[in-house]
Amino acid sequence: GDYTVHIVGFAKVVGDVDAAGHDVLGFFALALAATLLLLWIFCGSLRLALLPLTAALTAVVWELGLLQLSGFGLDPFAILVPFLILAIGVSHGVQYINAWSYEVAFNRLDSCAASIASFRQLFIPGSVAIVTNVVGFATLAFIQIGIVQEMAINAALGMAAVILTNKMMLPIVLSWVRLPDPDGFRARQLRRAALWDGLWRRLAVFATPRAARPALGVALLALAWALWMYPQLIVGDRQAGVPELRADSRYNLDSQAIVANFAIGVDVLKVLAELGPYGCVDAAKMASVDRLAWHLRNTEGVQSVLSLPQLAKDVRSGWFEASPKWKVLPQAQNLGQLVAHVPGSLGLANPDCSVLPIVVFLDDHRAETIERAIDTVKTFDKDHEDVAFRLASGNAGVWAATNEEIRARELLVIIWVHATLALFAWLSFRSRVAVLCIVGPLVLCSLLTYGLMATLGIGMKPATLPVAAFGVGIGVDYGIYLWSVLARRRSEGLALMPAYVEALRHTGKAVIFTSASLLLSVFTWLWSELQFQADMGLLLLFMFGANLFGAILLLPALAWLAERQSSATRTS
Repeated sequence: GDYTVHIVGFAKVVGDVDAAGHDVLGFFALALAATLLLLWIFCGSLRLALLPLTAALTAVVWELGLLQLSGFGLDPFAILVPFLILAIGVSHGVQYINAWSYEVAFNRLDSCAASIASFRQLFIPGSVAIVTNVVGFATLAFIQIGIVQEMAINAALGMAAVILTNKMMLPIVLSWVRLPDPDGFRARQLRRAALWDGLWRRLAVFATPRAARPALGVALLALAWALWMYPQLIVGDRQAGVPELRADSRYNLDSQAIVANFAIGVDVLKVLAELGPYGCVDAAKMASVDRLAWHLRNTEGVQSVLSLPQLAKDVRSGWFEASPKWKVLPQAQNLGQLVAHVPGSLGLANPDCSVLPIVVFLDDHRAETIERAIDTVKTFDKDHEDVAFRLASGNAGVWAATNEEIRARELLVIIWVHATLALFAWLSFRSRVAVLCIVGPLVLCSLLTYGLMATLGIGMKPATLPVAAFGVGIGVDYGIYLWSVLARRRSEGLALMPAYVEALRHTGKAVIFTSASLLLSVFTWLWSELQFQADMGLLLLFMFGANLFGAILLLPALAWLAERQSSATRTS
């Protein structure tokens, strides 16, 4: 009762993350149950509800199998991907069920004919959406960080599985469905369609000047806010402690206790000083190492520094009754006697004394703390050519390298993701208006997500970087499905507003349902013991909601604007 025990270290982190990671299975089960319930409500039939869910689950199983065959494992950071594959699989499956039900109810086709008609309508736009997702996720491989590249491969394999299960397997199974009461099913579908009709007509007003202008104005204001907040987005962590766990987790509390009571910490940066063979007996080079250690020791956020010159000075002072006057490096005599008394087990020099690690204990691994220490080393290294100071090992060194890689490439990845979406949208519809209406809301959503991260203090790091690409991958499905129907109705001669009403009748219900199931699934992540999963859940909640409003409200407003500009050009 008189003692407290505090445990830190990499093995403890892995154990705690692994223990918290088992809760992911519970979240997955909740997502399945919620999705099945919503599917049942959406389809009006348990039998039909099970079909898209089974197809999506099959894609998840195939994804995990392909991952194993490819020699990869399911890292804790990649727990997002199976949820993503399930969500995208359900999204595309719901579109097929919705189109099939429409053909059965309104065109009075049998199961096989309705499945063929749905396949002809949806195979091309659906496949384009999935291929776009695959290419978009693959762009994450530009980030030279192993876990992010594995996540990209994981998602690409899952998308390949979705193409087979949702674009081939599901239509075949639907062709075999036998309705026990076809007339009753048609009557129920017609009643359900009539209930939604009022909502579609209200939403279609965004394809008219009365609502399109305010929607575009709000979008411009949101864009301005996002661009203003973007420079404030940090790369790295703002949390003191292990970022994978909650701030009040046992490990992080133990870490705080150790940092507060001892001159060591769990966040270690090691700078390697290259002196050349037997450089530790060169007074000038040892003095340079000692000066860098002094600069680091006086850098904000550094708790303590350990280096060979420091211990050599302690040894010399000890020979003279610990007198502080002797706690200096000798300038003339050989340093060999002093260095020989420092145990090699401390790891402060290699066997030929050509490389001396400078061990820097940081208060935490927040981005600004690491950056200050790294900047100190870089500035000192520029002014001292006699010794080469190499960055860096230790867990803080790994974080520093990770942050630099993300900072150098995150904007490139986001540009590539959206450029890929724009290219496939143009190849699918051969229309610049289609590119604007499909990709425009996605770009705005991504920028708003960055603004939200800056506001909430969520840094850009390996756990949150893929969220932007994954969220865009969901949003592009909404736009492609809506635009495919809208463009077809416009080519048949309908005006913009009636054509958009038809697009909502065909795909709007499926888009809204998909968003509802996604939001419900990731909402449970907010209670995860894993901090990065809670952060991803919060960001995905925002992105899924923003993508829904962007597709339903902003897409028709942009279509009206493009049509208005086209009419003005023709008139002039």
